[in-house]
Amino acid sequence: MGTLSLAMHAEQMTMAPLEGVQALYERYAETVYLTALRVTGSPADAEDAMQTVFLRVLNQSTALDPVNTPKSYFKRAATNAAVDILRRKSAHNEAPLDEGIGRASPESPGLLKEQLRQALAQLDARDAELFILRYVEGLGNGELAELYGVEKSKIAMRLYRIRQQLQAELNR
Repeated sequence: MGTLSLAMHAEQMTMAPLEGVQALYERYAETVYLTALRVTGSPADAEDAMQTVFLRVLNQSTALDPVNTPKSYFKRAATNAAVDILRRKSAHNEAPLDEGIGRASPESPGLLKEQLRQALAQLDARDAELFILRYVEGLGNGELAELYGVEKSKIAMRLYRIRQQLQAELNR
C-alpha cells in the first residue's frame, strides 16, 4: 500500500507541470513555430526549435505560469533555439545545394535570406537574438530595453553595431 501511495503521489507531482506545459504549448506553439520559421527559413528546423523550446520549459526547475508568461518570453526562447540550429548547421558546414550560385541579386531574395541566416550564425548569440527580435519579430527598442533591463539608447547603439557587423559579413 505504501508503494501505491508513492506512485499516486509521484503521478500527481508530474501531472501538474505537464498540464501547465500543455497550456503553454496550446497558447504559444504557433508563436514559437512562426518565430523559428522566420529565423531558420525551414519548416523542419522550425519544428526542431519548437520542440527544443517546450522541452526546455518542461525541464525547468520552476514552472511557468500559463496565464502570466509573456509572449516575448517565447519569442526570445524560439529565437535562441533557432539561432542555435543555425550555428550548428554553420559549424557542420550544412548548406543548401544552390549556395554555389554566387552573390545575391535583387532577383534572388531566397539567396539573400540564406546569406543573412549564415551571417547571423556568425554573430554572438545575444546579438543575433537582439537583431531577430527587433527586425524579424518587430519588437520596438523600448520593448527590448525593458526585456533586457537596459536603457533604450543602449539598445539602439547595440543594434547599430550589429547591423554594421552583418553588413561586413554579407560583403565578404
